[in-house]
Amino acid sequence: MTKKADTLQIINLDGRDVPVRIRRNARARRAILRVDTDNEGALVTLPSRASEREALLLVQDKSGWLLAKLDNLPKKIPFEDGAKIPMLGEKYTLRHDPDLIGVALKQDGEIRISGRPEHFTRRFLDWLKRQAKSEIEFRAFDMAASLDRKIGRITVRDTKSRWGSCAPNGNLSFCWRLIMTPEWVMDYVVAHEVSHLRHMDHSAAFWQTVAGFDVQVDAARNWLNDNAEQLQRYG
Repeated sequence: MTKKADTLQIINLDGRDVPVRIRRNARARRAILRVDTDNEGALVTLPSRASEREALLLVQDKSGWLLAKLDNLPKKIPFEDGAKIPMLGEKYTLRHDPDLIGVALKQDGEIRISGRPEHFTRRFLDWLKRQAKSEIEFRAFDMAASLDRKIGRITVRDTKSRWGSCAPNGNLSFCWRLIMTPEWVMDYVVAHEVSHLRHMDHSAAFWQTVAGFDVQVDAARNWLNDNAEQLQRYG
């Protein structure tokens, strides 16, 4: 079945034009309103047979809540020369260095990126995703070996609602933004998904497997809940 594309509407709330992204979900039982951090607007998930008018009425009804949330969104932090970004628990300043040999150099609290200025963001993002995959693979293959399990393949994506996933065929997928979390947080997320290679559920046996990796389960989950919104503001 082909997934139906989201639709986008603009609604005026208190003199302010707010984009409203409408998404259909056959499993949804009612309309659900969330903040759309990508568009700095609203995301409404609707049951298949609900009308778009229902989505707009919900946004109008919750306009006070929505506008307050939008006003309190952290400012976006573009990947540009001079920006400061976290990476595995450390802060780095991005620097454009057109004379640098190679793509990037990380040292002394800076990440220097070569190339033309107009390619800076793309080159840095490509490099950052490669770093994320390398760090995740190192952990994942080591953990899987300790469980005598094999990983199919590992991919990194820009997911919004999930930090990682494990498919029945052993393929693992992770959000590349994990590279901007402390190492102990990444350790937990990788341990969680690798543990699914043994238990494709969240049973007591699954959590016992996760605990066997000596990761900080509760602290890491709390950190992700507290910082997820901020991490989505980078780039």
